[in-house]
Amino acid sequence: MTDHRKQFWLGVRDLLPLVSGVLPFGLIAGATGVSLGMTPEMVMGMTVLFFAGSAQLAAYSLIQDNAPFIIIMITAVVVNLRFAIYSATFAPLLGPLKKRYRLPLAYMLSDQVYGLCSMPEQQQKSDSERLWYLTGVAVSMALSWILSVVLGIALGASIPSHWSLEFTIPLAFLAMLVTTISNRQLFMVALISGSCAIGFQLLPYNTGFIVAVVAGVSAGLLIPGLWQKWSDRKGGDSRG
Repeated sequence: MTDHRKQFWLGVRDLLPLVSGVLPFGLIAGATGVSLGMTPEMVMGMTVLFFAGSAQLAAYSLIQDNAPFIIIMITAVVVNLRFAIYSATFAPLLGPLKKRYRLPLAYMLSDQVYGLCSMPEQQQKSDSERLWYLTGVAVSMALSWILSVVLGIALGASIPSHWSLEFTIPLAFLAMLVTTISNRQLFMVALISGSCAIGFQLLPYNTGFIVAVVAGVSAGLLIPGLWQKWSDRKGGDSRG
């Protein structure tokens, strides 16, 4: 087996354990769309257009609440702001590729792809190895997501409510969140964002979520500078 194929299938293998979180997510996305009166074509069109389960489910919730279209759009954009960070992270790797390769891989970026491909051991590989590993993760993730939504559409209302599949969604995000909190600064950002999400959850049209995202992004931008100033001041006081 060539090294390229090895890296591709290594990416597929590493993604497989995460399918357990993707599957219920997709089942809920498909079943919820049908329950809202959408046709299977509309649900799949929305799935392909968004390719972001969290934004799709947030849009479902707002549609159910008869929220204004502008609120739905703003929420979807804010929820997906993290993809700007993902794109910037992989720009040096994907940028040199031809458009016919770069655009599909950029489209398939997801939380799982970012989480696996940004691991320290992946950063130590050559660009070619990283690219094929990313391709393996991205393709298998895309197939898992789309097929799970199709399955959700097919099953629809037959999914028993006592399965509580919706509970697996925050669990999946929580698992990914915990693995990314590697220092005190990131812990503070998570704490601020989480506190805002809880504190503003009663705001109409799920706008409390937007507040939490904005608070988290703002904290992520400000805390490193404040932390550095505090460390410098503390170091100066200790020398004095």
